Amino acid sequence: MSDHVLRFEDLTVDFTVGGTTQRAVDGVSFGIRPGEVLAVVGESGSGKSVTALAALGLLPSNARAGGRISFGGADVLEMSRAELTALRGRRIAMIFQDPSGALDPVFTIGAQLVEMIRTHQPSLSRAAARERALELLRMVEIPDSRLKYYPHQLSGGQCQRVMIAIALACDPELLIADEPTTALDVTVQQEVLDVLLAMRSKISGAIMIITHDMGVVADVADRVVVMRKGSVVETAEVHELFDHPTQEYTRTLLDAVPRGGARESDPVADQEVPALRIDELVVEYRGRRGRTVRAVEEVSLGLNPGEIVGLVGESGSGKSTIGKAVLGLAPITSGEIHVAGRALTSASASDLRKTRARIGVVFQNPAGSLNPRGTIGQSVGEPLAVHRGVRGAELRRRVEELLDSVELPGAWAGRYPHELSGGQRQRVSIARAISLDPGLLIADEPTSALDVSVQATVLELLRSLQDRLHFACLFISHDLAVVDQVCDRVAVMSQGRLVEQGDRESVLRAPQDPYTVRLLEAAPVPDPREQARRRGLRLAG
Repeated sequence: MSDHVLRFEDLTVDFTVGGTTQRAVDGVSFGIRPGEVLAVVGESGSGKSVTALAALGLLPSNARAGGRISFGGADVLEMSRAELTALRGRRIAMIFQDPSGALDPVFTIGAQLVEMIRTHQPSLSRAAARERALELLRMVEIPDSRLKYYPHQLSGGQCQRVMIAIALACDPELLIADEPTTALDVTVQQEVLDVLLAMRSKISGAIMIITHDMGVVADVADRVVVMRKGSVVETAEVHELFDHPTQEYTRTLLDAVPRGGARESDPVADQEVPALRIDELVVEYRGRRGRTVRAVEEVSLGLNPGEIVGLVGESGSGKSTIGKAVLGLAPITSGEIHVAGRALTSASASDLRKTRARIGVVFQNPAGSLNPRGTIGQSVGEPLAVHRGVRGAELRRRVEELLDSVELPGAWAGRYPHELSGGQRQRVSIARAISLDPGLLIADEPTSALDVSVQATVLELLRSLQDRLHFACLFISHDLAVVDQVCDRVAVMSQGRLVEQGDRESVLRAPQDPYTVRLLEAAPVPDPREQARRRGLRLAG
């Protein structure tokens, strides 16, 4: 249809694995209009990314697609390999979720830009292609000097900007962005979204953004397509969707968005022995050629028993390094860390083992922190076997109790991590973390890799366990809405220093430090009108 840049008509995608066929996309129909930003939202497994890959002919060999994908009067599903090669990059471009994985680590970003330009414009000389590469970098606000940098020399946000530059190299008619801001801090996320919208006005193309972040949807989208279990459940203009969702699933998705202020903070009385006390902590790493990098600069922080303290800041601010130092995974250059009154730097090896057995930890990526070759029962039971010597039937009973406490069936103890969803794997990580009845839990970005509805259930589980077991929790995150929902107090990190700390209400409602103010202003909210107001003020300023 001429009024759509791209249109999916009754699209189906089936995957064949081990002789069985699984339908991932079932009768999907929607179109993208010229010049609009269309957001496709849904949980993991809803089929949104598979739908986007089908538009570029990038489905794996075990996938079979049906229906029609219309682009420029032709059916993408019927195109030859040569036609698809001409289509990709030149007319439809894609930005992937993980820029560090999408960029080639052995070539400079300049070489990768030049390669993209000359592949689709072979008549250009290398010098002309280099000038075009510099022009593209300037468009995404990357200095010319970075042209000879390798991907590992750039931050996550800079790598994503390079991916945008590569995608826009040939002025495509449609840009598909698959979770382009998921792994980024709120300030970097804001910058990347600003660049995307600025590029739309320059190339006059349409953008299809795939995301599970309803704040991002409210910020940039004109229209929204909601997907669930391979099907489209609702399509609406962005204001209409947020104001008057018609489908129960859409309402559930919006209700699951953390909006802050959900936790009633009971005053925590000062205790003689804090669960965690950090005094003037300094952490330094030795780099190449003897250069020293100071990751944490004289930070002091305390947690009382039963208290949840949010530690927030951008990537590189030092917040995760503090968590690692408490766990013994980062060097303590100077200062002191006390856990339940015991100093870690002066403790004997025996005392350290006993102290660390009282610390639980939940990492950001459960797929990476669980042993893929061991069952989830083995992962949950290992701390009990190592530290308490629990064996046999008693160990099996305790594992079943722990799985039950995180609302997983005890019979799943024999399953492997790959057989569980991301949210279920994170529940297993929490079960393992509380297996030794810790007095302190370190939760390092425990929900950042999860969909909004899954995130809500994991946060609710964490809160209920903390209320019941009364452990202190250092909750490390860059998501201020999540911190506002679960934490009693908040500490803000910037460039290795603690710039502000206090109770949740004072820090998040009346911040004193300019950096905290900037963080709060950059955090997207699930309200299109508020996001438009913020964007207008920011651009005017």
